[in-house]
Amino acid sequence: MKVLKLTETNEFNPGAMKRFFLVQTSEFFKIINFNLDAGVTFPVHSHDLDGELSIQVLEGKGWFLGENDTKIPANEGDILVSEIREPHGVMADTRMRIIVTIAPPI
Repeated sequence: MKVLKLTETNEFNPGAMKRFFLVQTSEFFKIINFNLDAGVTFPVHSHDLDGELSIQVLEGKGWFLGENDTKIPANEGDILVSEIREPHGVMADTRMRIIVTIAPPI
């Protein structure tokens, strides 16, 4: 077992996104913490793989983004679940902390 301390990854870069790899050595999944400053967009992208991902909003608010300019409100406590192949991204209205889980890891 392993305990991850999210209080240790509560850092922001002004006008940018900061990334912390929390679990990257598992053959089954990867967990990444992204911290987006207000107004920052994690661009819409996809991966040519089979699998699923989740994006959980730990703090802040903004939008989950998808193909064709899809925007879904993303508030603290919300979790987006999608296929890895499905275009996905995030736009922060306020400072925003998200946890991304990818299975299998890419």
